[in-house]
Amino acid sequence: MSSSHTESAALLADAGTVLQPGFTGLTAPDWVRRHLGEGNLGGVVLYGRNISGPEQVAQLTADLYTVRSEVLIATDEEGGEVTRVGAAGGSVSPGNRALGEVDDVGLTERVARSIGLDLAASGVNLDYAPDADVNSNPDNPVIGVRSFGADGERVARHTAAYVRGLQSAGVAACAKHFPGHGATFEDSHLGLPRLELDDEQLGQHLLPFRAAVEAGVKSVMTAHILFPAYDEQRPATMSRTILTGLLREELGFAGLIVTDGIEMGAISGTYGVAAGAVEAIAAGADTICVGGGLRDEEAYLYLRDALVWAVREGRLSAERLDEAAERNRALGRWAAAARRFPVAGDPDRGLGLDVARRALRIDGELHAISGVPHVVELFPTPNIAAGDPPWGVARPLAELIPGTTVSRSGEPATRMEGAGLFHAPVADEGAEVDIAPLLGAAVGRPLVVVVRDPHRHPWMRRAAMALTQARPDAVVVDVGVGHGVREIFGSRGVTSLATHGGSRLSGIAAAEALAGREASVVREGGS
Repeated sequence: MSSSHTESAALLADAGTVLQPGFTGLTAPDWVRRHLGEGNLGGVVLYGRNISGPEQVAQLTADLYTVRSEVLIATDEEGGEVTRVGAAGGSVSPGNRALGEVDDVGLTERVARSIGLDLAASGVNLDYAPDADVNSNPDNPVIGVRSFGADGERVARHTAAYVRGLQSAGVAACAKHFPGHGATFEDSHLGLPRLELDDEQLGQHLLPFRAAVEAGVKSVMTAHILFPAYDEQRPATMSRTILTGLLREELGFAGLIVTDGIEMGAISGTYGVAAGAVEAIAAGADTICVGGGLRDEEAYLYLRDALVWAVREGRLSAERLDEAAERNRALGRWAAAARRFPVAGDPDRGLGLDVARRALRIDGELHAISGVPHVVELFPTPNIAAGDPPWGVARPLAELIPGTTVSRSGEPATRMEGAGLFHAPVADEGAEVDIAPLLGAAVGRPLVVVVRDPHRHPWMRRAAMALTQARPDAVVVDVGVGHGVREIFGSRGVTSLATHGGSRLSGIAAAEALAGREASVVREGGS
């Protein structure tokens, strides 16, 4: 075999190894198995479309391990609303914002370990979590409750705890989105945000990543955001100044750098996925996350060949590509060793609901519902990261109080088992909600109004205020970050409840409180 042929094979292997594609279906397609078997693919990422239940995921991953024992199998299991393994039934955690609100670092570590044990049992060895962003902008459209909070020190504490807990279960953690997505007004799934931050602000957003590195985090995910203070020309994902200079050299991170989904609008709509992938690897990234929208062999081959040609044309050094591939292989070896010696213990199924209960905040007098309630849920279009989870407050409340009905505005109607459904669709942010049918359904009955970040959605705020003006005895439940809810409704004497998340567990905790079965909630001004 000629040296040129050997070099070509090695180049193809390296280029494929740095790609982490997704695919469609509940079983691994032939092309994934083939490229894994040939040593030309280092890992895959699983989304909700690949998951129907624990046994199915375990069978899927076991099949991949028979092809290549050191394959990286990643998923996006943050807990709360961003859940892949729990896409059908909900996560075992209410999410980061609830954990940050409780502010019990030991509890966060235990929750993360429980998530890790579940993932390890399913064969997943790399989790794109925790979200280490400091949500300093309450109008952030994509982070919000995915963050532990708005304070850098608090987020840093819980980020480190999450990393320790997850990795203690033998699953590699991935702190994201470096160097911070929490101050944006834009969603990088849709476009390229630009953040003008001063040194103090930048330092706050770096605190959680410093803490993650100190805690031994195995991987870090990049942000598709332009930070002119660091780099005027390239977003973090494609910036050598940020990935090599800041993350590697200043913060001392030696693990795997993973890009956020390369097909997201911030990259695909600005630079193109091929150029984005090449420049990301050249800048210091090690893994190109693919698969949110690019999920077939054609996409894999397109990006692999783009990397190969970049080396042959001198736009990417073979040494840099090989270094990146070796980091993927090294983490694959660590994961394989962890799987050979699994951690003892079972997930604690009761932890998540305990967190959700403790994260509840009540402003005003909350009395147990007397009678059969009607629930009005005013929900915005879900962000792309979370998708459209099938839960809310009405469903668990209907389980506690049979006969509970619900009206839902702001999204397509779906019939919910155990609860009648009325629907008043909202076209856009400037639309008005006709509250007459919503009030009509609640005549002579207790009324619960469920909102999500009404400070961000004028139509929602107007509708909720009109409903509570007509029915000041109504209770408002916010399933978002809880920003401004007390000011919007409390000043008018309306009782409000903030769950700090819209997860299934958060909905259960809210329903328990409304039905008078709360275990431990915190009221404003006391416990």
